[in-house]
Amino acid sequence: MRDAKNATTSATEDTTGNPTGNPTDNAAGTATASGGPTARTADGSPGAAGPGSRGSRGRAPRTFEQANRRLKWAMLAPALAFVGLMIVFPLVFTLNLSLTDAFGAVNAGKNYVGAQNFLDALGDSRRFWPAVQRTVVFTVGAVVLETVLGLALAMLMRKPFRGMRWVRTVLIIPLLTTPVAIGILWLLILDPSNGIANHLLTSLGLPPQEFLGSVSQSLPTLMLIDVWQWTPMMTLLLLAGLTTLPEEPEEAALVDGAGGWQRFRYVILPMLGPTLATALVLRAVDALKTFDILYATKGAGGGSDFEAETLNVYAYGLTFDYQEYGLASAVLALFTLFIIGVVILLRRRTGRKTA
Repeated sequence: MRDAKNATTSATEDTTGNPTGNPTDNAAGTATASGGPTARTADGSPGAAGPGSRGSRGRAPRTFEQANRRLKWAMLAPALAFVGLMIVFPLVFTLNLSLTDAFGAVNAGKNYVGAQNFLDALGDSRRFWPAVQRTVVFTVGAVVLETVLGLALAMLMRKPFRGMRWVRTVLIIPLLTTPVAIGILWLLILDPSNGIANHLLTSLGLPPQEFLGSVSQSLPTLMLIDVWQWTPMMTLLLLAGLTTLPEEPEEAALVDGAGGWQRFRYVILPMLGPTLATALVLRAVDALKTFDILYATKGAGGGSDFEAETLNVYAYGLTFDYQEYGLASAVLALFTLFIIGVVILLRRRTGRKTA
């Protein structure tokens, strides 16, 4: 009986590598048998996990930042996909239509004509290039006046004064009015026969003007209407930029004996550069796309002699008056490239000046 017990003990030692009386060593032996870690330090504590351990084969645990980042993109993905689809699809559809001879109906049979529509538009010296010229003149004239007047008003309103809240409220009124309503309002004011503008001119001893009824005065008059509507926006943007400027540089210049113009030219204007550049880009792009006021005051074609026809009005006429969808899409594609070029040019020039 004793020999059988000794044989059983020897078999257990051979299997686990340790006597059965040591439970710690038995656990280590069991881990060795299962392919687990066996390394131990001199004091008997467990060592580093071996290459065959389960932790090295499993996926690394996610940190809170990684989980938060993935959750953020998962929440934004539907909105980004929707916005991207709403931007990409019209562009692709318009570009595809510009390569066809679509006429009469968008869904009608059409043939691909390549770049013929673009060549026809670029070769149109009667309507296309004069529309480009009017677009540039209208945009440059309106944006320059709005920037100068807006900066002047912002400088005047920079320091608090009595009634400042009422002045800001009055400035916002043109921004709250719809462009079509503004166009109709100015049509009544500038009416050559019964408008209040000519009554004021004659009371001052000045001759009455035709304003929107004149071929030569239509575009300048529309520029002044645009200035009246959008100068408050430039004022508020630049005023917000002025309120964030530090006062120490201006006070130091004042101590050094700099005058008002010198402080404005060499201290305030350079610090206001980034805000001014942003306001210029936003307003220039918006002025390039002006359509509603032009159409509300001058109608289709920008007048009887196309005197107020910009690229927007020209493309609208091609689409809904003449139903030349292929040519209109080509004009819109060129107009989009023109706007992108203007934005890049403005960003480079303003960035170079503010650097």
